[in-house]
Amino acid sequence: MEKEENQNSTTTDQSQEVENAEKNINEDENKIQPQPEGLSSNEKEEIKELTPEERITELEDKIARTFAEMENQRRRFEKEKIDAFEYGGYSFAKEALNLIDNLERSKHVLESDDKLKETEALKKTLEHLDIIKKDLISIFEKNNIKPIDSLNQKLDPNFHQAMIEIEDDTKEPGTIIQEIQKGFTIKDRLLRPSLVGVSKKTSKKEEKNNKNEENLKDK
Repeated sequence: MEKEENQNSTTTDQSQEVENAEKNINEDENKIQPQPEGLSSNEKEEIKELTPEERITELEDKIARTFAEMENQRRRFEKEKIDAFEYGGYSFAKEALNLIDNLERSKHVLESDDKLKETEALKKTLEHLDIIKKDLISIFEKNNIKPIDSLNQKLDPNFHQAMIEIEDDTKEPGTIIQEIQKGFTIKDRLLRPSLVGVSKKTSKKEEKNNKNEENLKDK
């Protein structure tokens, strides 16, 4: 009986030693385990494992953000597709306007040539140039490229660009009385602004001079 008791006590002591050794090993592993970098000591202490409910909420939030990004991307691609279809020829149309400008310059040069003035050749040439210009504008209009109305209109910075001011008391200040270069739109977008001259009131100095001249004539 004494031998059995001694054996049991020995077995109990050995078991206790094994448990103590395991505890020491676990404690050492916890000390050696690296902590997340870039966090303060307080933040490290606050780190804890998420509960299943918190994990599900986090995943739902990520999925919602992903769907929102995908929807924004879809809308952006849709807009780009529409713009490509509606305004794909924007650059080409803008360059093609140079044809109309060159026709106008050619007409001006021919009309200013004293040798050609009032000749039959000049009349026919100008007629042909006008026909070509009308055909070009007709082709532009079929493709939603339209000229901007300017003369006798109030200056609109969205469509007109004032180049000069012309004194004219018969018109309200800011009224377009000269068109230097015609502007165009493509659908609802500005292709290029009209270059114009706008009216302004006669200066006071000129008014005084005119009055003085009138007074001298009366005398």
